[in-house]
Amino acid sequence: MKSAMPVPSLPPPLSQRARGTVRRCANFTLIDTHCHLDAFGDNQAEILRTALDAGIGHLVIPSVERGNFAIVHKICEQHPNCHPAYGIHPMYTDNATPEELAILRDYLQDHRPVAIGEIGLDFFIENHNVTKQEYFFVEQLKLAREFDLPVLLHTRHATDTVLKHLRQIRVKGGIAHAFSGSRVQAEAFTKLGFKLGFGGAITYDRATRIRDLATTLPMTSIVLETDAPDIPPAFVTGGEPNKPEHLLRIAQTLAELRGISMAEIAQTTTENTLHALPDLIPL
Repeated sequence: MKSAMPVPSLPPPLSQRARGTVRRCANFTLIDTHCHLDAFGDNQAEILRTALDAGIGHLVIPSVERGNFAIVHKICEQHPNCHPAYGIHPMYTDNATPEELAILRDYLQDHRPVAIGEIGLDFFIENHNVTKQEYFFVEQLKLAREFDLPVLLHTRHATDTVLKHLRQIRVKGGIAHAFSGSRVQAEAFTKLGFKLGFGGAITYDRATRIRDLATTLPMTSIVLETDAPDIPPAFVTGGEPNKPEHLLRIAQTLAELRGISMAEIAQTTTENTLHALPDLIPL
């Protein structure tokens, strides 16, 4: 899969702004904290351009396996509004080897990312090697602690076990991606220094528990994400993939649920993202 050519006329990267100075007006900027832009192949430039035009100023691009570390790195070098995370996803650990952790370490040393991710546990899919998942999760948490990096967490049907490991291996914090847990679990993550990623799930009327959490949890705990091309919102039909441009309507849904302005959503979720991923603004 080849990365796209650089997109011209990008908005200025966050390094040119001070913390907390995101505009409080109609010209707001949103951050997609979880977008697999590499999955769009040769359409990356078009997908990114449309997202930027929609007001999505910055995207965090997580890796899922050793095989796409280099692709993610190249995308983020070409596009200053894209920011990398490197890690081994739990659904890719069955075929992973311990040597891949050494390769990850090299990437962390040579190409410091904004986070380690996407890492975690997934107990939803049957016949996965849970012991191997936990081994790679623990080893990557150790790398996060060693390199003082936050983590992007995958927690599907495994939230309590993920929390158990986070209590045993304290890291800098990060984001619980695609959060779908309980209020108690949400509070446990925030006590450990994590923000909670909300995306397309909140656009479904039937998702009452997640919508209630998005409405009532402290705004300081919430960041926005698409997980594009996965987890399409309710308004994406016909089997079409999710896209980062849809973050705008996801943010509008959150604003409606909470009864606040889009400017406040943009301001607060951006501040939350910068708290969770401080290397989005280079020193």
